[in-house]
Amino acid sequence: MKRFCLTLDLKDDPELIGRYDAHHREDQVWPEIISGIRSCGMHTMDIYRAGNRLVMILETADDFDLQAGFEAMAALPRQQEWARLMNAFQQRLSFAKPGEHWVEMKQIFKLYN
Repeated sequence: MKRFCLTLDLKDDPELIGRYDAHHREDQVWPEIISGIRSCGMHTMDIYRAGNRLVMILETADDFDLQAGFEAMAALPRQQEWARLMNAFQQRLSFAKPGEHWVEMKQIFKLYN
């Protein structure tokens, strides 16, 4: 199992943040988005928010390629519509590379039992 941690910011507007949260309630995420995520090789996806900062944790198979997975997901028709909707709430991080949306975070500490 491979784990990725990514980050992105929302626009710092309480109304927009509330709407973004509402779109991500379990009963509000479009079924095609859930099936698309799974079909692209992502086994689990969690998104956390603190203020306007988002953190996404993905778990995948060991041979999963993050770039290829996101490209495959972006090619799905309903995913493109979802991405356009979510882009109204999101803003790129100042240190994101050109064309980079969610930024992969570097793991700097592990604790195992």
